[in-house]
Amino acid sequence: MTVTTHSEEETRNLGKSIAMQCKPGTVISLRGSLGSGKTVFAKGLAEGLGIGEAIVSPTFTLIQEYEGSLPLYHMDLYRIEGIEEFEMIGGEELLYGKGVTLIEWSEKVEELLPDSTIFVHIRIMPNQERIITLEGVQL
Repeated sequence: MTVTTHSEEETRNLGKSIAMQCKPGTVISLRGSLGSGKTVFAKGLAEGLGIGEAIVSPTFTLIQEYEGSLPLYHMDLYRIEGIEEFEMIGGEELLYGKGVTLIEWSEKVEELLPDSTIFVHIRIMPNQERIITLEGVQL
């Protein structure tokens, strides 16, 4: 399924609508280039999970945990080298946790992702619209 968003608000609202379908153990692979809107999507997902804290990209901390109707484990794997480093930070345990695991740059650990992973790929168009491709989820 492909969705076009025309503003940050629409991208955030898409994240919110996906949050409504999440249950414990949901894993979401969030892909896109730097500045594509991954953190905006994450903010909407967090809002949909009832999280009131400010959501920031965990580029330097690698994993941020938030409490809401379900815990949110927001990972940014941009700085890791691969599977071994992911396992060393305890990332694999969160793939089968009690909350929702949102992973930016998940292609670095793709072979570890559960079969039920929801894939969200965001592309920026020249007019600043976002083309968002969703796999594993219905709207």
